[in-house]
Amino acid sequence: MLLVVDIGNTNIKFGIYQNDRLIAHWRVATDRLKLADEYAVLVHNLLEMTGLEMSQVNGCAISCVVPPLTAQFRELAQTYMRLEPVIVNTEVYTGLRYHIDSPTELGGDRITNSLAAYRMCGGPVITIALGTATAMDVVNADGEYIGGAIAPGIGISADALFRNAARLYQVELIRPPKVLGTNTIHQIQSGLILGYAGLIEGLIYRAHDELGGPCPVVATGGLAEVIASETSAITRVEPYLTLDGLRLIYEMNQNMQSVR
Repeated sequence: MLLVVDIGNTNIKFGIYQNDRLIAHWRVATDRLKLADEYAVLVHNLLEMTGLEMSQVNGCAISCVVPPLTAQFRELAQTYMRLEPVIVNTEVYTGLRYHIDSPTELGGDRITNSLAAYRMCGGPVITIALGTATAMDVVNADGEYIGGAIAPGIGISADALFRNAARLYQVELIRPPKVLGTNTIHQIQSGLILGYAGLIEGLIYRAHDELGGPCPVVATGGLAEVIASETSAITRVEPYLTLDGLRLIYEMNQNMQSVR
């Protein structure tokens, strides 16, 4: 079995694959201060709840945008699973080429999303990840990562609004009944949900102009379904896009090793 781990600024997503089938997945809050041993206990407990054991894991792939945790999860894999994990970065084989100024700055999650979307749809393809940040990534028809865009995520934008506006308060992030809200809750929901749908539409249509025409747009992340329902610019929602990308990268690197 393959354990894949996507370590984000807010959440860590775990997935277990048996061949190419995702048989279990979990999401926990990111804790930058936890050590490898503590995360090992967490992984052990998650597996145990599903009737699985850590000894059954024979492969591991990790993407991480929280540098201190890369070392912790590498140690976890080495110590408790007796294996060397694939840590995703631009030096790892993915089949993609990077036509950007500083490839080393590209996060592992954006690499995995881009590869998974490219393998699903071909190129050009646009990926939109709605997480702590809202990230757009583009791969062209030749399998070249050519750039993207980053905006604050919906959640942190909402938190900033509630923190800095004394008379505004937290609301559920769902679609309001209409654009022109008649109360504070619906007005905030309109600005956040419909406003972000407009932001994403604008980025997509401008990217289409630069690409010379429309192309598939794959969305992922916690609010992907909500935003996708508000715009036809998003053509596909894949909740497990990052986990699937990690599986693909692991398999590609295993195949490379077997060829050698």
